[in-house]
Amino acid sequence: MKFNEILEMADVELNQKLAELKSELFNLRFQLEINQLDNPMRIKEVKKNIAQIKTVLRERELKNAN
Repeated sequence: MKFNEILEMADVELNQKLAELKSELFNLRFQLEINQLDNPMRIKEVKKNIAQIKTVLRERELKNAN
């Protein structure tokens, strides 16, 4: 997911995507533990996307507070 795509999404969409990514991260970690993970780099990518979404949500929250 590109950062520009994240910026264009509404807060509701971002929260939904965040929940999906957290669920995916849980599943990836589980697969890693039982040695069935095909692409371990996917964990890094999902964590990065979660951080980007949280950053955008926090920036919007601070912007709306002022």
